[in-house]
Amino acid sequence: MIHSMTGYAAAVAETAAGRIGCEMRTVNSRFLDMQFRVSEELRAYEPLLRDSIAARLVRGKLDCRLSLSAGALPVAGAALDRAVLEQLARLSKEVRSVFPDAGPLRVADVLRWPGALAQQAMEEDALRSQVAALGARVLDELLAARAREGAKLDAAVRQRVGEMRRRVAEVAPLVPQALAAYQEKLAQRLREAIGSADDERIRAEIALFGAKIDVDEELTRLAVHLDEVERTLGKGGAAGKRLDFLAQELNREANTLASKAAAQAIADCALELKLLIEQMREQVQNIE
Repeated sequence: MIHSMTGYAAAVAETAAGRIGCEMRTVNSRFLDMQFRVSEELRAYEPLLRDSIAARLVRGKLDCRLSLSAGALPVAGAALDRAVLEQLARLSKEVRSVFPDAGPLRVADVLRWPGALAQQAMEEDALRSQVAALGARVLDELLAARAREGAKLDAAVRQRVGEMRRRVAEVAPLVPQALAAYQEKLAQRLREAIGSADDERIRAEIALFGAKIDVDEELTRLAVHLDEVERTLGKGGAAGKRLDFLAQELNREANTLASKAAAQAIADCALELKLLIEQMREQVQNIE
């Protein structure tokens, strides 16, 4: 299965410490780039989330937010951390010495201060388990969203591949005829330029030039690369980098086809192929 690098998921969980919210969103990136914005009370659980995400994602820029909304009143068994309160009082005094008009802290403000309440009833292991479960749920939803979009990208790329195959199949029979017509035209010009009927020399010149404009090799490689694109899509997994490389190779062959085109139909085919390849590459760059 192909996965997109774009996705979004969010969920909340009610705990004894308060409501924990987790949000994850991902966009395109060459590598796995994780950024976290975590409430200070939950900072210790960032490595837990980071490891679980790294185990399941390969590419994409991920923004993860983990927040805690504590209740208005302390839960049963809560106790004040006196050291934190003394530090807060000292800081408040220093601020008011610089800003005399600043209002004093209210009790509610103090209770909401990070670390002011020591949640004795909330054991560390229980909170860790709840954060892990919430993170896993959000990550599952994120991967499901990336898979749904990945299926659409798979269909879009296969559509472009089918259109390219049709164009190659249409132009391939025209190559011998176009090559023969161009060689005849070239022979006539050579006779006029040389001023003699030296057929052996003319044939040698035509053969040399004919090898330069023969596009059979390019058409064959285009077909091979298209086969590889479909094989990679069928294999699934982290296929984005491989597909991007194949798009580059397809574009290289299309450019060569355009430069060697001996007829307008072949040149038109090369231009259409380049457009389809660029459209495919835009989709491929969203694939993990």
